[in-house]
Amino acid sequence: MVLRIFGLSFAVTVISLIIAAIYGGPQAVLLVVILSILEISLSFDNAVINATVLRRMSEFWQKIFLTVGIVIAVFGMRLVFPLVIVWLASGLGPVAALDLALNPPADGAAYFPDGGASYETLLTDAHPQIAAFGGMFLLMLFLGFILEEREITWLSWLEKPLARAGKLDQLAVIIAGALLLITAAYIAPEDTVSTVMIAGVLGMVTYIAVNGLGEL
Repeated sequence: MVLRIFGLSFAVTVISLIIAAIYGGPQAVLLVVILSILEISLSFDNAVINATVLRRMSEFWQKIFLTVGIVIAVFGMRLVFPLVIVWLASGLGPVAALDLALNPPADGAAYFPDGGASYETLLTDAHPQIAAFGGMFLLMLFLGFILEEREITWLSWLEKPLARAGKLDQLAVIIAGALLLITAAYIAPEDTVSTVMIAGVLGMVTYIAVNGLGEL
């Protein structure tokens, strides 16, 4: 039973570890193991909220979420999206961005001898927009979950008042927008304020659009 359900996952894991060992040795294998554990633990957490969202979707959109959505989440956001960020930030082509990711400077340096930034450096420099976009999207998802009325509650003293508050139309948008404004004005570095605001708003808009499609 276990192999029938998880056999493909086990096979992909073993192949990934072998590739990591060939590419980077024991250190790369250790990193892959750590990241795998992190991803699995986060997936359990996400599954709770995703199940709530899926329940509101039609059968068609549930299938889209579990097929196309999973592909986008796993390969798009984990593999393609970082490459796109580096591609846009550096002006490199997709192939050059991939080559940059696979061939970092020696000794973990931030820059190559010719002064060119490493993949890690370019990705780190793009942190404000990545964090703002992803953070606001996840915040909207979280608010949609905690402000929803549920039949079964674990912390009734907390969940029921939140559900009543959630009846206020667009409360999640109001809270998220206020937190984004506070973050951009008082927390984000001065030279990234506009970047954080734009990326955060795009994250909110993306969630609203995706959530709206799920209601069709």
